[in-house]
Amino acid sequence: MIGRLLIIMVLMLIVTVPAMAQGNYDRNSPEFRENTSQFMCLCGCGQDHFECNMEGCGLNEQFKTEILEMMNEDGYDKNDIKEHYVSMYGEVILTAPEKSGFSLTAWVTPFVLLAGAGGGIIYLIRKWVRKSKQLMKPDPTDELEDETEREILHSLIDEERKKHF
Repeated sequence: MIGRLLIIMVLMLIVTVPAMAQGNYDRNSPEFRENTSQFMCLCGCGQDHFECNMEGCGLNEQFKTEILEMMNEDGYDKNDIKEHYVSMYGEVILTAPEKSGFSLTAWVTPFVLLAGAGGGIIYLIRKWVRKSKQLMKPDPTDELEDETEREILHSLIDEERKKHF
């Protein structure tokens, strides 16, 4: 009798554990927010599915209902839901690109471009500074020409003064 009772208790435990593992999530749970926030709304509003409140967006309610069903009835976790929608729509639906494979370029490219642009600007500024320093440097022949021009100018002025005074 005790053996049968023990077997029945173990069977009940085995049957109820998977049912308890599946959460009873609603639209206000943080898990639901995490799952819906990782996908872009396809109505064109530019927001994720949790934040989309555009009038006439029929996609959002259907999407949220599907995610709740996946979480409550099917027991899907965040990664399972993500894989499901990425297989349906591709990586376009994700709010942030994956951090692996070709999508890694979406994370790296902006920083590489910023570093390259910064290096290019520094190079140009240094080049301009060097060029302006060379232009500002006095040429020794210019000094001689300036002196002779000054002498000629002074002599002309002196001649004109002598004529009038």
